[in-house]
Amino acid sequence: MKYLLSFISVCVITLILIFCGNQDSQEEYFRIHIRANSNSVADQNVKYIVKDAVVDFLIPLLSEVETKDEAEKVMRANLDKIEEVADEVLLENGFTYQSSAYISFEEFPTREYDDLVLEEGFYDALILALGTGSGDNWWCVVYPPFCFLETKNSENYVYISKIWEIINNIIN
Repeated sequence: MKYLLSFISVCVITLILIFCGNQDSQEEYFRIHIRANSNSVADQNVKYIVKDAVVDFLIPLLSEVETKDEAEKVMRANLDKIEEVADEVLLENGFTYQSSAYISFEEFPTREYDDLVLEEGFYDALILALGTGSGDNWWCVVYPPFCFLETKNSENYVYISKIWEIINNIIN
């Protein structure tokens, strides 16, 4: 089932790129980047717990987003709440440091999503730094939604896109 969903996501991405007509433009992507406090096992583990909580918070907010600008507006309007969600997870797991959420135009390395390659370059992104934010990180593309966002249930993947919803209705 995961492979079928991955295949369908690649098809959706391809269709988006064809219809948008601007396949190489980094201006049309909006990313999310969660930086761990450090590379200690504990900091890396809590990073993923924070990621799950933040993703769970964002999915309903982003489910109706149809443009990069809309995605960015949703993120900007919820920076404080994103920090609250992250800080609550950190506190519940015994960490004394807090998070910092902000929007930035930052450099990202090349990243592959199945058969699609997002080239190295500068992208707009929500940055969520946990503590010092100096550890290894997790990132994803929020718009267009190039990746499945894994929630606490590893068998439950949610795709945050109206396009996915339309294609799913056509297939079924």
